Amino acid sequence: MTSSFKGPKASRRQFLAGAAAIGAGAATGARAQTPDPLITEVQEWAQGLGEGVDATPYGMPIRFETDVVRRNVPWLTADPISSINFTPIHALDGTITPQGCAFERHHSGAIELSKDDYRLMINGLVDRPLVFTYADLERFPREQHVYFCECAANTGMEWAGAQLNGAQFTHGMIHNMEYTGVPLRTLLNEAGIQTEGKWVYVEGADASSNGRSIPMDKALDDVLVAFKANGEALRKEHGYPVRLVVPGWEGNMWVKWLRRIEVTTQAVESREETSKYTDTLADGTSRKWTWVMDAKSVVTSPSPQSPITHGPGPLVITGLAWSGHGKIKRVDVSTDGGKTWQQARLASEAGDKALSRFYLDINWDGSEMLLQSRAMDETGYVQPTKAQLREVRGLNSVYHNNCIQTWHVKSNGEAENVEVS
Repeated sequence: MTSSFKGPKASRRQFLAGAAAIGAGAATGARAQTPDPLITEVQEWAQGLGEGVDATPYGMPIRFETDVVRRNVPWLTADPISSINFTPIHALDGTITPQGCAFERHHSGAIELSKDDYRLMINGLVDRPLVFTYADLERFPREQHVYFCECAANTGMEWAGAQLNGAQFTHGMIHNMEYTGVPLRTLLNEAGIQTEGKWVYVEGADASSNGRSIPMDKALDDVLVAFKANGEALRKEHGYPVRLVVPGWEGNMWVKWLRRIEVTTQAVESREETSKYTDTLADGTSRKWTWVMDAKSVVTSPSPQSPITHGPGPLVITGLAWSGHGKIKRVDVSTDGGKTWQQARLASEAGDKALSRFYLDINWDGSEMLLQSRAMDETGYVQPTKAQLREVRGLNSVYHNNCIQTWHVKSNGEAENVEVS
């Protein structure tokens, strides 16, 4: 499809070649023909020795990247103990989220539980009620999988219109990590599931327990009892030492500090699956068991926290797409508020229930843009507009908002959250 851009269509190679011919600084607006002291003079960092290998036994980001951190919105919740913060997705690239900046959601605060004190009970409709220590779990055959975890309330504030000005705040209740653990089916088979067992009820060791019911079909499919993320131990805020991973389903079901799994005949109907995490419709009724996170995407740059600073010329538009139903098949990008679309390039083969990175490389002429992305997954499901969602679900819900997001990119490169529904 064609772009809405006007003006000359010089190729990226031609543009960069021209910039090189008149001076390395031309493309960025710097002095093109003046010698650059950062090149012509020996700098301080090249005049002496740097730090030794033991300066930081556990490596941390360099001080120039201290702005790439999780952030919360204080007025969203009454207290940070039962609250959420947001992944800085606008400042990341690729798909794997570092644990240190992956969003947190707590219902009664992050607890400290040691491996030695850890116990996992399986009881209920099983032949052999069992209790596992952390060391016991390590003895079972383990697997590694990359999955996204998204809070059901991600983008929830946007139901009523453009609210929060930044991709971190509109879409940052998500992370994507490589989890290592034992399939839940392995532990359930060790205990022996009785014929009447159709559900499992899982609880955490924190004060809230955050109990959730999971159908047995899902429990025996791809649910993981995980004790590592991105190759290292889980962080305290992500459920150390053991958490549940429920691929493609809302983050509230990914119970942290996992302590008990009860096999039951039916759903327990706990607080977190009745009064919370259900979608109230316009007529007052609620959608039930809306576990799967539908296909969704967002442009992370340019965006309000990642403006265009280099002026007209080659521009990389990038973002993330994901689906709880499987793999992302395609992402389209619009620069004119959805009037026309161009197919973006997926950076790598899409993973199952994992984030996909997309890119669209364009030559920006400095015109204003209404920037959008639209994801399609392998089932054929296409990410809807906000108007399409509202037509079905009204305005009462704060959960499962997977609408198309719009950034208004101004001619000076700055961007803001607007609604084009």
